[in-house]
Parts: sequence; C-alpha cells; structure tokens
Amino acid sequence: MKTEFDFDTPIERAGKGSEKYDGRLRKFGRADVIPLWVADMDFAAPPCARAALLERAKHPIYGYASPPESLYEAFCGWYQRRHHWRIDPAHMIWSPGTMPLVVAAILALTEPGDKILVPEPVYPAFFASVERNARQLITSPLRRSDGAYDFDFAHLEQQAAAGAKMLLLCSPHNPIGRVWRADELDRLIEIALRHKMIIVSDEVHADLHYPGHRHTPLALRAPAELRLISALSQAKTYNMPGMGLSAAVVSHAADRDALGDVFERMHLHPYNPLTMAALEAAYREGDAWVDALMDYLDANRRWLHAALSQLDGIEALRPEATFLMWVDARGLGKSDDELERFFVERAGLGLMAGRAFGPGGSGHMRLNFGTHRSVLQQAVSQLRAALAAII
Repeated sequence: MKTEFDFDTPIERAGKGSEKYDGRLRKFGRADVIPLWVADMDFAAPPCARAALLERAKHPIYGYASPPESLYEAFCGWYQRRHHWRIDPAHMIWSPGTMPLVVAAILALTEPGDKILVPEPVYPAFFASVERNARQLITSPLRRSDGAYDFDFAHLEQQAAAGAKMLLLCSPHNPIGRVWRADELDRLIEIALRHKMIIVSDEVHADLHYPGHRHTPLALRAPAELRLISALSQAKTYNMPGMGLSAAVVSHAADRDALGDVFERMHLHPYNPLTMAALEAAYREGDAWVDALMDYLDANRRWLHAALSQLDGIEALRPEATFLMWVDARGLGKSDDELERFFVERAGLGLMAGRAFGPGGSGHMRLNFGTHRSVLQQAVSQLRAALAAII
C-alpha cells in the first residue's frame, strides 16, 4: 500500500556526526563496512516532528526550559491510544535518556554490593550500569529451544531467593526480539513479590511489534504492591535517539522521590526546548508514520530472514519486535574473534558482536535491519560471496 512516507530513498549520514557511520573506522578498523550495528534507523524522522522542530528553532532564544502540560498530555495520550495504558502524569520522571533512568534507579534503590539480576543475552549497557556502580551483577541465561528463547524461571527464582534486590528487564527484548507474553510477565511479577525484588522494565521498543505479537506494558499486569520502574521512550519509535528525552513511570511515591533526588544531586536538566517540541508533535500526530514504518520494517524482516536462511552456517531468528535480527553463526565453526574478523574483513559488514550481550551471545551477531531494502540486499550479497569463499 502506498503512503506519503518514503523509506526507500537513501539519506547520506556520513560526515554528520553519526555514531553509526562516522564511528566505523574506530569500531571496525575500516570506514567502508556497511554499518548495521548501532540501533538507530536510516529513515528520516516523522514529518510532523521535523516541522515542529523547525518551527521552534525559528524562535531565537533557546534558554532553560520546563515540560509544558501539553507534552504530558501528548505523551500520555500516545500510551492510552497505542497501549491502552492510562498513565498518571504525577507518576512520571523525565530523563535525558533511558539508561540514565536505569542507572538512577540502581543508585537510588540499591546499595553498593547489592545483587542485581539480569537475564542474558541482553543489551550490553545493562551490565555496565550494574558493575560500574559497584553493584554485583547476577545473570540468568535465557533458554533456547526450537529456535526461540524464553526465561529460565527456576533459575530466576533461585537467584531472587539468593538475595537479588533488583531485576533489569528488557521488554521487548534486545537483541533476541522477543515480545514477552502476559503469562511470562505474570510469573516474573510473582517471583519479584515473593522475594521483595524491584523490577526496572526497559520498554523502549514497545511500539515496534509485528503482526501476531503485541507488547504488554508490565505496569498493566503489576499489582499495586510491586515496586516497578517502567523506562519509556519513543527514541526508537520515531528514530530520534539523539534528541534525548525519556520518561520513567514509577509505581511507588518513595521510589519516585529517591530517583528524583539522584537527578537533583547530578543537577540533571533534561528539558531541551527543541527536543520537547519535536517529540510532542510526534506523540500527537505520528501514528500514521509509525504504522507505515512498521509495514516497511515487517517487509524487511521477512525478506532478510528468508535470505539469511538460505546461507550455510547461518541461522537467523525472526524477531517479534524491534528492528534487530539475532543471527546465530555458530554453524561456521569460528571463535568469536574469528567471527568478527570474518564479517568485517571478508564480508565488509559492521554488525554488533554477540559476545557483547553476555555469555549467551557467543557465536552470534546482531544485525540492524532498520535501513533501506537496497542496503540489506547489498549486505546479503556480500555475506553470500564471503561464505562462498570459505565453504
């Protein structure tokens, strides 16, 4: 179906301060790899957001700002409309990003030396947020069966019983692309309540789920007694992660005060007037753009999965959400070092190495398919030729 939105025309990003493009030489040792690593997309932000940004930029003063009521209304309206979640603005805390919220929760609600439980493989910043803040990282491997991952609830229960104070949840999951079912979320809640464990739920990919799957905000399943911090952002949804504005919805007033105190001690001021204008417009008017985006991403997802499934030694998981594909390359029989060199030096592709996501990521690579179809076609062509040269 044709729309007014163009996801096919390439946009030059090199030389614009893009981490994904301008960071290739530093990351991979060569600047000509096809960049499929950093989790942003190669698509222009929604027209409504760009128009609002330009309009606000016309005002010549960019002083200290505060969030207007209209921003709260637009943000909460989005979650009511898209997720059937009626958020109380009084329960919100704004932040310049999602990981600052996660770190603030760790600093505010746990003590140095406390155990924090993280299912893995998972977004690498989870590990750093624990270990660099003098907490004890406890991991729980996700179980894989018949090409799909799920929680090892017995192991999670064991670790919670051993004194884990907090669980960091990625929902939907990066990098494996799972949309956790309501019954799975309910079991996590039961474990947390039994062992008085706080849950921090990173839901930044909440809007990016595919047909047959629907994201359930953990807050919609949680009873009042659960101590829950839901980290929310449309940075991925609208492809504006560089704009830097996220929100936490915090279930308990004492925990909200504790998080707020951390931000006050850091003198953290997240209210960029340009960011707020762009995001407010996207919250109000971005539905059609997101719907068109998901159609395009779904077609990419299906095409890429089918193409990779034809390659010897490669098994790709078709994600239920996100624009990230988890690629199992253990069939190539290479060490992690060898695998990374193969993709960079032989295939000319810059992917995220799976081992960065924890022990369960060994032998895997994460591929960002939030790009133009022609880029994916070229990437698969290069990978096919590289495999033909070694098999």
